Amino acid sequence: MNATGYYTHRLFRKHEMGPGHPECPERLAAIDDRLLVTGVLDVLEHRDPTPASVAEIELAHGRMHIAAMRGLCDFLKEDIVAGGPTHYHVDADTALNEFSYDAALMSAGAAICATDAVIAGELENAFCAVRPPGHHACRDKAMGFCVFNNVAIAAKYALERHGLERVAIVDFDVHHGNGTENIVAGDDRILMCSFYQHPFYPEGGALSDAPNLVNLPVPAYTKGTVIRELIEASWLPRLEQHQPQMIFISAGFDAHREDDMGQLGLVEQDYTWITTQLKAVAKRHAQGRIVSCLEGGYDLSSLSRSVEAHLRVLADV
Repeated sequence: MNATGYYTHRLFRKHEMGPGHPECPERLAAIDDRLLVTGVLDVLEHRDPTPASVAEIELAHGRMHIAAMRGLCDFLKEDIVAGGPTHYHVDADTALNEFSYDAALMSAGAAICATDAVIAGELENAFCAVRPPGHHACRDKAMGFCVFNNVAIAAKYALERHGLERVAIVDFDVHHGNGTENIVAGDDRILMCSFYQHPFYPEGGALSDAPNLVNLPVPAYTKGTVIRELIEASWLPRLEQHQPQMIFISAGFDAHREDDMGQLGLVEQDYTWITTQLKAVAKRHAQGRIVSCLEGGYDLSSLSRSVEAHLRVLADV
């Protein structure tokens, strides 16, 4: 099966964190518009996700964290009826509204549904256009716009529920995936490869030197040509050594040179190149199996163009 799945849901647009917040519902509208006008949307297999269960979220998160997220959103629903606040801030950057818990369950559920379909051979690979994103969500903490760690949950799910022995997580967001690191560091079944701007958010960058992590911190204004050289020297040999049976991508597009959230210098062709390398690794070792989940990307034009570039490689169009 050569189809590329496209998972999204209306709930993702109901989650929002207040006026002017960069992680906004308009991000998904911009992606859909771009894919529609370029014809890419027509070649994707559209699938509706179902929400993750609490037991599935617990593959990567503690029960108290899950209960806290649910409780805060339940309180908000009651407060709004009583004329109270419409948002609750879990940190300076991250807020919940009444739909956030349900959207977060559906976001993780999209990654899980995509994993099921790809492992079953119904799809070759899949892209999940989800909100809230996930890679800053630690085992017991929401932060950095993220509630539950979609990619870490899906990777653990592939190992625990489908019996895979080795998977890889590749994170190309401008920010380090500290939450993913927090969850997977030391688990030698999971190889995590990332590059990220440093010093930058989150403070400290990588906090673990566990052998299953391949971290490439790069300074501000690093261009795509340098990133490509680093990937060839560091990521690709380790991926070949690990021989992952499935690849999960934390697909952040805020390293684009037009995105003011960071100061790296990537362009669409760099995302095309990175995706091509990962697809080749997946062909050699993982029967082509890739599940990619949206993380960052806040300039709507460069975000939508970069997602298009990423999907053109996944879908061979």
